[in-house]
Amino acid sequence: MSDLHDQPQVSHADDEPTPLVVGVDVGGTKIAAATVDRAGRLGPLVQRPTNAARGPQAVLDAVAEAVHAVVADDPRPLAAVGIGTAGVVDVTRGVIVSATSTFPHWVGTRVRDEVALRLRAASRTEAGPAVHVENDVDAHAAGESWLGAARGASSALLVAVGTGVGGAVVLDGRTWRGAHHVAGEIAHVPVPGAELLPCTCGRAGHLEAIGAGPAIHRRYLALGGDPASPDTRDVVARAEAGEPLAARVVHDAATVVGRAIAGVASVLDPEVVVVSGGVAQARGTWWQALQDAVRAEVVDALADLPVRLAELGGAAPVVGAARGAWALL
Repeated sequence: MSDLHDQPQVSHADDEPTPLVVGVDVGGTKIAAATVDRAGRLGPLVQRPTNAARGPQAVLDAVAEAVHAVVADDPRPLAAVGIGTAGVVDVTRGVIVSATSTFPHWVGTRVRDEVALRLRAASRTEAGPAVHVENDVDAHAAGESWLGAARGASSALLVAVGTGVGGAVVLDGRTWRGAHHVAGEIAHVPVPGAELLPCTCGRAGHLEAIGAGPAIHRRYLALGGDPASPDTRDVVARAEAGEPLAARVVHDAATVVGRAIAGVASVLDPEVVVVSGGVAQARGTWWQALQDAVRAEVVDALADLPVRLAELGGAAPVVGAARGAWALL
């Protein structure tokens, strides 16, 4: 694992072109890809549907299609691809070792080898481009640690709250994967209030079951909210407008996430906490409740722990995944 705070160092002669590296973010609904240079600058983003319901081969085909679209007009051979994907990843092998129902049959998929095979022609090599594969939230943390809200920090906890709840840990400038590749999986921390709520992992009582975006909408409806409410975005808007039930549901969800962050921060003692994801972008009531919960729960030594909103937005996992690809070179 390489230091996230150093820009990738690539050995090449002065007359050789800069290697062509692409970062890819494989999300539940869409795939985003772009070129990323040694300084972390992105080229234009290309997006494709993930097609996860069609199975692993369809997802891999979509990844390759997105990368081909990114490099189509570039005369350089494709040197490396970094992929941040949903699921627990064995980074050393580029293989998915665990996944939720959002990605059927994703477990066991040899993402590194399959993508390299599909992109062999673009790399102009027999083996295909070098491919780095990691969990999407780990990639997000790598991006924020390199160029975003955690830049310059030696350790960080990143928590992403959107369709699900994800987490990643950076210690001593390195992404910590853990002995079983699940370090940072805050989504599956048992929390009060979620005891009877099903989690995407197949169990009940976990943070994601009450703190994720869809969980906010489900709970709002279950407690008698307006059945015409279409989604979480609407519930958050109602909370901001002062609707009591919506405000309660949003406050409760943010509080649970904040308490979980406080618990993990007490164990890891990170230099900074970065919060990202679609729900976090709502800020307002949700962000204030999360901040209040963290401050109420942490010990005095952590009273000044910075809790920051992510800075790179949707570009973070693309940048972070590409950072891993550059390290391969």
